[in-house]
Amino acid sequence: MIQLDLNNPEFQANLLAMEKSDAWAVLKTLRLLQAMTWEQLQSSKGLRWELIQSRQGPAGERLYSLRISRSCRAVAWRDGHWLRLLSLHPDHDSAY
Repeated sequence: MIQLDLNNPEFQANLLAMEKSDAWAVLKTLRLLQAMTWEQLQSSKGLRWELIQSRQGPAGERLYSLRISRSCRAVAWRDGHWLRLLSLHPDHDSAY
């Protein structure tokens, strides 16, 4: 099972700045992610887990983009069992 790390300050600021309905959609997806395996996430057509070729994480990690709601993508990286969420992007292109 995937464990979620929601402690990144940028991710928290992005989430708290969202309209209530958008924030609820994000929380719904986070609940779904927590119940998934890594294989399920990587093969999910709805979440669209994609490697971001143009960016790296704070310590050189491979970053990934995933669809977190209809209007928002998240940037995250895998750290063992943890999915470390870095940021939310209502403008999909800004995730890349």
